[in-house]
Amino acid sequence: MFFRKKGTAGPIDFLIVGLGNPGKEYEKTRHNAGCLALETLARKVNATPNRLKFKGQCTEATVGGHRVLLLFPLTYMNNSGESVAEAMRFYKLKPEQLLVFSDDISLSVGTVRVRRKGSDGGQKGLRSIIQHIGSDAFPRVKIGVGQKPHPDYDLAAWVLSRFTAQELTLMEAAATQAAQAAELIVDGQIDEAMNRFSR
Repeated sequence: MFFRKKGTAGPIDFLIVGLGNPGKEYEKTRHNAGCLALETLARKVNATPNRLKFKGQCTEATVGGHRVLLLFPLTYMNNSGESVAEAMRFYKLKPEQLLVFSDDISLSVGTVRVRRKGSDGGQKGLRSIIQHIGSDAFPRVKIGVGQKPHPDYDLAAWVLSRFTAQELTLMEAAATQAAQAAELIVDGQIDEAMNRFSR
């Protein structure tokens, strides 16, 4: 294993990314489910991503006993890979040391699914990351935001729509689960995370 001893200070062991779009107008939209999960994790570990670096907002924190960088790309969803690749190069991280929180329109609202690796599944932020780092072998926690109401509904309009109050309650619970899954994944317990949180 490439992890350093638990609790030791020093280099970053993991990069945790919350996908979404920057700006007030995108808050609480379906496409920002990844940001919601990372915000929840940041609160859980008493961290505030307020440093501007790697084309994003970031901060160092301790998650699952390991030093991590929490990163919100500010490049907009479709160019998320620019921010992620820059941070990975700086810290010399391997793909398996990257964890991404993202939305997934194929899952019902509030559903959490942990994956060890895989294709982008049509999610353009994941697609950008895969293209920029040259690998899809990184863990991700996908959070369901619901399918389009009907086939003719514009996809962009759907993912940029806001959650209802009832949906937001489900999403907040999902974000809490995603944060708990992240602690296990960073600590090398991805199988446990998959067993506990993938439905």
